[in-house]
Amino acid sequence: MPPRRAVESLAVRAAAACLGTLGLSAADAQQAPAAATKPGTQSVVVTGSVRAQRVLDAPYAIDVVDAQELRDAGPMVNLSEALNRVPGLTVSNRNNYAQDLQISSRGFGARAGFGVRGLRLYTDGIPATMPDGQGQVAHFDLAGASRIEVLRGPLSVLYGNSSGGVIALFTAPPTQRDAELDLDAGSFGLRQQRATLEVPMDGGASLRASVSRFDIDGFRPHSAVDRTLANLRFGWQGAADTVTALLSNHDQIAQDPLGLSRAQFSADPESTASVATQFDTRKTIRQTQGGLAWRHRFGHTQGLVETVLTGYRGSRGVTQWLAIPAGTQANPRHGGGVIDFDRDYGGIDARALLRFGTADVVLGFNQERQVDDRFGFENFTGSGAGQVLGVTGRLRRDENNRAVTRDVYAQLEQPLSASWALIGGVRSGRVAVDVQDHYLANGNDTGALRFRYTNPVLGVRWRVAPHWTLHASAARGFESPTLGELAYRPDGTSGFNTSLQGQRSRQLELGSKWRGAVVDFDAALFAIDTDHEIGVATNAGGRSSFQNVGRTRRYGAEGAITWRVQPGLRMQANLTLLHAAYRDSFFVCGSVPCTVPSAPVAAGNRIAGTQRVIGAGEIAWRPRVVPGEFALELRGQGSTPVNDINSDAAGGFALVNLRWSHDWPLTASGTLQTLLRVDNIADRHVAGSMIVNDANGRFFEPGAPRSVLLSLRWVQRF
Repeated sequence: MPPRRAVESLAVRAAAACLGTLGLSAADAQQAPAAATKPGTQSVVVTGSVRAQRVLDAPYAIDVVDAQELRDAGPMVNLSEALNRVPGLTVSNRNNYAQDLQISSRGFGARAGFGVRGLRLYTDGIPATMPDGQGQVAHFDLAGASRIEVLRGPLSVLYGNSSGGVIALFTAPPTQRDAELDLDAGSFGLRQQRATLEVPMDGGASLRASVSRFDIDGFRPHSAVDRTLANLRFGWQGAADTVTALLSNHDQIAQDPLGLSRAQFSADPESTASVATQFDTRKTIRQTQGGLAWRHRFGHTQGLVETVLTGYRGSRGVTQWLAIPAGTQANPRHGGGVIDFDRDYGGIDARALLRFGTADVVLGFNQERQVDDRFGFENFTGSGAGQVLGVTGRLRRDENNRAVTRDVYAQLEQPLSASWALIGGVRSGRVAVDVQDHYLANGNDTGALRFRYTNPVLGVRWRVAPHWTLHASAARGFESPTLGELAYRPDGTSGFNTSLQGQRSRQLELGSKWRGAVVDFDAALFAIDTDHEIGVATNAGGRSSFQNVGRTRRYGAEGAITWRVQPGLRMQANLTLLHAAYRDSFFVCGSVPCTVPSAPVAAGNRIAGTQRVIGAGEIAWRPRVVPGEFALELRGQGSTPVNDINSDAAGGFALVNLRWSHDWPLTASGTLQTLLRVDNIADRHVAGSMIVNDANGRFFEPGAPRSVLLSLRWVQRF
């Protein structure tokens, strides 16, 4: 078996090669320290950098969640399992697989009622955020990840449109022949089976293939899901070239229990809205995508050092049956209660790393495209006593939606002295969105808009001591409206919402990092001012329109500490304090139907979906006399306003979890890995996430009660 350090260095190089769509490089990854797999070692990151570097040296706030942390956190189905250890980030498990996770970074993305907005998401360099700014993470293969890097703050603007933060998942090439079989069983009918094969081959080639099946009945009625995920990774590394090919397929059908009103949640937090079963609300997803990354190293120490070319292509199909009454769909402008679209998407990124003296410069070009064939149907057939709900009825919408982004970017890293370094960059591009409406019985919604942006960033790092660095950075960011937010005009007339502008932000960050023999500590202060913040304007006839609501301000502090108390005993904790509020007053709709916003939102109101306090911690102990690691986990957060009016809020909470894990080397070449978790041991009933600004007042999505998970993983070397 190769030395761990060599294996990890190879993983860093391969991940960096897949990072072409990020427009960033890792030219000297082979000389960088190895990626961390044990507490106390120095993690290496490539996100946000011109070259791979230690987290300590990165002049921005970034965290790494490694493969062991992902495995210990749960069944490796949702990002919410492990990312609560990252400060500045809120990842809420909606316990509703018909809707994606709610993810926000320093308040960016909090407004999303569905999908992920305001953040850039990547898996092995392939964007999971579409050109219009909306993303999804349900297809992330967490079991195959070697690590996840989470970047916050000003440097994230170098990733283009809607980059209030970056979450990047990386896999690694196999280093030994392994066959793995995973079996998970848990509360509420959770079942998961996974098979994985990893084969390094002669000539620098390697292959990793996995397939998993996950299903759960859910703790609420009408919340079952069935998901199949398959992934294939082929890699080849030569003297000067690295090629990585990726292919994945995701199929899922999930029931949608919907949110609960305040009265429903107070009466029974494990209930389901009656309209969910009445309309059989559900969602099917089918997604296939592939990508290819080619990195060529020229062997020069000056001038052109390397080039990376990355391309990807995918298709995504979604059909969703909603709980919209038939009477509401009688409105001739209505698009129906069934959403059905087929999306074709792809992109290409080309970049070059140049070195002039001690300065490294990256120059690149990126283009991404999505084309949606979007249909709407009535969610019923017939009328009167013969009416059937929750089925696909008559056509009510037929459109072609398209979004295209084109960007050029440059980034510079320049050492100024042995202790000081400068980092800077700029990304300039445009977002073009257009709709061609082919169903004109409800009006012509054809339209087009173009957005342009230039995002500059500048930062500096000071190495105060070998284990202590300080950094500061500033940037300007941009977030365009999504195709869904542009679909309808606030006045109810036909056509695109051409009055809606992109929101622009100004960001500042000050940070400190310490890596010691016993204690690691990261801290950051940040401030963000945004103009033309995007918010809800009207809700009428099943259609939501959006408006620019003026200025907002976000500021706060993040801190994370790891303390290795003694061999076998460590403590970790993180805390985020966030102020996120509107600086201008405006009007919104307080109920439906609503064609003219009339409910006032006062300046100073909190932005819906944000928390003033959020934190997590754990104590992990490996006793000498008992096998395995025992851990006590704590996660808590403050109250969450459900809407911009701040008329109600979900209460804050603290949850306690327990886990035990151990690896059993049962044969010379086989190991059984076991994990036992008990989550929410106090069986607390909390609102785990919010459907912010929901027009029907069904804001509350219940968190899971006490649950148990047993995970078995057999790893056989051959």
